[in-house]
Amino acid sequence: MQLNFWRCCSLVVGDRCYDERMYDAAKLLYNNVSNFGRLASTLVHLGEYQAAVDGARKANSTRTWKEVCFACVDGKEFRLAQMCGLHIVVHADELEELINYYQDRAYFEELITMLEAALGLERAHMGMFTELAILYSKFKPQKMREHLELFWSRVNIPKVLRAAEQAHLWAELVFLYDKYEEFDNAIITMMSHPSDAWKEGQFKDIVTKVANVELYYKAIQFYLEFKPLLLNDLLIVLSPRLDHTRAVNFFMKDAMQYASESKDVELAEELLAWFLEEDKKECFAACLFTCYDLLRPDVVLETAWRHNIMDFSMPYFIQVMREYLSKVDKLDASESLRKQEEQNTESQPIVYGTTTST
Repeated sequence: MQLNFWRCCSLVVGDRCYDERMYDAAKLLYNNVSNFGRLASTLVHLGEYQAAVDGARKANSTRTWKEVCFACVDGKEFRLAQMCGLHIVVHADELEELINYYQDRAYFEELITMLEAALGLERAHMGMFTELAILYSKFKPQKMREHLELFWSRVNIPKVLRAAEQAHLWAELVFLYDKYEEFDNAIITMMSHPSDAWKEGQFKDIVTKVANVELYYKAIQFYLEFKPLLLNDLLIVLSPRLDHTRAVNFFMKDAMQYASESKDVELAEELLAWFLEEDKKECFAACLFTCYDLLRPDVVLETAWRHNIMDFSMPYFIQVMREYLSKVDKLDASESLRKQEEQNTESQPIVYGTTTST
């Protein structure tokens, strides 16, 4: 009974000393009654960080660990802060406050070191792996890929996806999209950022899993522009999934565009002839307009007449006729204007200069 009374009195007096910042006296009183939580709080005010950590270990409460940890951070005793932090990070609801405390003071390196050490704890949880991935994306991007390869199944993928996108870590973004079965986004990212994100084997593996079939044809176009020598390899993979008629039309359209951009008259006319050999009359008609500026009307007329496809070429000739008539009209107007100007010049009287006598 007397012991309890004495203990209560010591606590009351110790609290009074603590409130009055008489920390040495409070330390003595708290130590005598083995109130390790209050003792740890007192020791950090005295700058006795190691003793404070020992007191927190005996108190073994999250509140005390946080108090001592934050005090050690403020005192730049990062080794001791980490010892305390390892007892805090295992509590998911306490993790954010701890991270913010470090980040608000720009101690990013020390925070990363602590979380790296925490991954091996038995009570390690998803939040720890996720937050470390986000920190890597911001401050150590070179370490993010290895972290994801080891622990992708233990991170909150949507949250890390956003961090990777904000940090422009395109290869890591593709890796996460693949693991999250967001195959369409993975392919789109690789085509949008080929220098950083495209890998041949990975692309061919993922493209067969996309849900949007339009991406097949975008992938073909991408290879034509970015990796034309590897196009056949891609087509082998996509062949069972392509609409072959559409694929052929796709390449015909691409061939027309190439011929048009080449500015090569002979190439454009050879393409026309090939369409007729393959009985692709619609393609012939389309090519007339795609390569309009390169084609010679007399050659087109002869070709259309010989193959009895004047109906397919008639829109082309209407356009040619309109263009020629427009040119003739302009020439006629120009000639009329020139003649009018000549007449005006001839009808003007000659005015001779006069001299005045002085």
